[in-house]
Amino acid sequence: MTPVPVLLYHSVSDSPAEWIAPFTVSPAAFTEQLDRIADAGLTVVSLRRLVSAIRGGPALPARPAVLTFDDGFADFYWTVAPQLQSRELPASLFVTTGAVHPPGGSPSGSLLGPADMLNWRQIAGLDAVGIEIGGHSVTHPQMDTLTSRALCEELQVCKQELEEALGHSVSSFAYPHGYSSPAVRRKVLRAGFDCACGVANAFSSTSDDTLRLARLTVRADTTAATFQGWLEGRGAPTAPFPDRWSTVGWRAYRRLRARLGLPVPC
Repeated sequence: MTPVPVLLYHSVSDSPAEWIAPFTVSPAAFTEQLDRIADAGLTVVSLRRLVSAIRGGPALPARPAVLTFDDGFADFYWTVAPQLQSRELPASLFVTTGAVHPPGGSPSGSLLGPADMLNWRQIAGLDAVGIEIGGHSVTHPQMDTLTSRALCEELQVCKQELEEALGHSVSSFAYPHGYSSPAVRRKVLRAGFDCACGVANAFSSTSDDTLRLARLTVRADTTAATFQGWLEGRGAPTAPFPDRWSTVGWRAYRRLRARLGLPVPC
């Protein structure tokens, strides 16, 4: 299987909120990483094109990569989008709708910490210039710890809010924290999403599961050597692979704490 680096970014900023700083890259580092992708001869393709290839559609280029961004930080509009447009690169942005700033108001509520987030006008503008907008829940919970009712509400309300804002259907989803389970994935499909991204810190491939596409998290401490290794198909496993026993055990532990009303670690 040819490894496909599906890169996961969050904030791109020189002055991020403290809580997201470990998952933030500076604008200079982001520019350097885009340069590395180009210099390595990779072709950035859309997430939808990867999903299509997995399902037997047109073949991917020889060395593909995918760019994804979670949560919906305002710096995507001011810092990331101009770079993507100038380089003509596709990308997917997964929005936590409860953190969006509505016109003249405050966010309706999410579990994310305070930070500068996108507003609905900006999200619609990004959609209009070709950025794929996907769902990332309403409140950013650990979805594999939710009751069935709460899970359905997170999915359905997120999808409805995005589609009302954009005026068209939204079919891609990304799991907050990367957490899912077979039951969560079934609910995602029933809610009307046809693909979803996890994390796994692994390469995707054309044999990957379209309801838990593997991604590689780009962090503040991701070294140039690590990033270059990803571009060369080194340094991480390639999906698909079954849930590790450690993953199953960690899920069970978090679910138990949630049901006991105790704080649930990430």
